[in-house]
Amino acid sequence: MRIGLISPPYESVPPRFYGGTERVVYNLCRGLTHAGHEVSVFASGDSRCDGQLIPVVPEALRLGPSQVCDANPYHLRMLAQVSQHAHDFDIIHNHHDYWMLPLGNMISAPVVSTLHGRLDLPDIAAAFTSFPQNYFVSISNSQRLPLSSLPWVSTIYHGIETADFQFHPEPGKYLAFLGRISWDKRPDWAIQIAKKSGVPLKIAAKIEGPESQQYYDRYIKPHVDGNFIEYIGEISEGEKSSFLGNALGLVFPIDWPEPFGLVMIEALACGTPVLARPCGAAPEVLSDGITGYCLPDIEDLADRVEKLPSLNRKKCRQWVEEKFSLRRMTEDYIHVYEQLTSRNLFRANRFRRSAGNRRNFLHTL
Repeated sequence: MRIGLISPPYESVPPRFYGGTERVVYNLCRGLTHAGHEVSVFASGDSRCDGQLIPVVPEALRLGPSQVCDANPYHLRMLAQVSQHAHDFDIIHNHHDYWMLPLGNMISAPVVSTLHGRLDLPDIAAAFTSFPQNYFVSISNSQRLPLSSLPWVSTIYHGIETADFQFHPEPGKYLAFLGRISWDKRPDWAIQIAKKSGVPLKIAAKIEGPESQQYYDRYIKPHVDGNFIEYIGEISEGEKSSFLGNALGLVFPIDWPEPFGLVMIEALACGTPVLARPCGAAPEVLSDGITGYCLPDIEDLADRVEKLPSLNRKKCRQWVEEKFSLRRMTEDYIHVYEQLTSRNLFRANRFRRSAGNRRNFLHTL
């Protein structure tokens, strides 16, 4: 099968530092090419992938040498380039949010979009409901709830290659926070958990934009002493196994409907259990009392820190191998591709099908 993958141009594929969506695209490309499919990836020119790279910008927009003031023209450039190459593919798989949705009305090949962001914002429905000639994949069941009427074809959890993450059988002596400095991720709550439990905290996170910097300066920096609370900035993929694996636990005290939370399965792959609040997909990803603890109250999470050494770190890794492997994710997506391209039914009726009929077609696949 000839597959076109569309990745956001903000980060390279794979990302040099922080970047969940681009990491998923990279892993999926690996899985699909290993399964024998022809894969092309639309991404920044500094990307590297197993398939063919079709660069849409010379370098990733966030870390490029020149500051990007307005990303909208680059989204339009990507849309134009994908449409020009569309005849080369049996299916196009969009990971770049609503920017690529017009493709569904422009080309004959089926377009399926995996949505990586939150869907509960007040204005977002206007975009996703304006282009009915698209199919959608959610990355958790909780993610799709605000827009449950969209033509969803599947929920496919993220998968990782566990061999990329070194297993650490013994618990470490610090708590780890890995993510973004933001109100959504709540590293300030991670600090509270560390102080209440008496276990040091290492924060590996990116600061992006004025709001993030202000949040760091006001709520994080006053607590950073380089000893008990340590801020080490963004880390690369090669540093993750050591950072996560040598920790006692990953602290994930989110305060938003996180659609998935890739860092949770990355930590578990290293054998490190997770302390999380039950927001978004966290209850779908974790097994409370087995792979960590999922509780709404910060003080309750802090009380569970002393129980982390008793959790079986091997079971944490096995949980990922069984439920969140790259092979499973790849197979799930191939199944969706085969559904949408089977017997050329999709393409034969592509521009004659109404939005309502399309939903009926989906239910018959």
